[in-house]
Amino acid sequence: MDIKLVDSEIKVMDVLWKEGDTMAKHVADVMNERYGWNVNTTYTLLKRCIKKGAVERIEPNFVCRALIPQELVQEQETEELLHKVFDGSVDKLFASLLGRKNLSAEQVRKLRQMVEELGGGES
Repeated sequence: MDIKLVDSEIKVMDVLWKEGDTMAKHVADVMNERYGWNVNTTYTLLKRCIKKGAVERIEPNFVCRALIPQELVQEQETEELLHKVFDGSVDKLFASLLGRKNLSAEQVRKLRQMVEELGGGES
């Protein structure tokens, strides 16, 4: 499935991923609280997500259901970032992440654990 969402659409989808099936009015309230968006802005974005096949509209009450998993969008966005900014190189991406001075010891430990798991436990 290849559905390309823009950043504002992903913000709307985030509410559905976190809360499950949700009335459009509630999504609009959350977007207003988080970003100061008006109801029309949120409804327009929901309708775009519906048109793209990312959201299903259920009646009555304009209930919205995410049709694509968050993990799929995260994977697509990561691939795009990897190719756009890091020439498709995972090594460059990790070097950028690991080169940051503000990683906590816990974050470094988790990254190390992920790398070890991907490598089959090899050091």
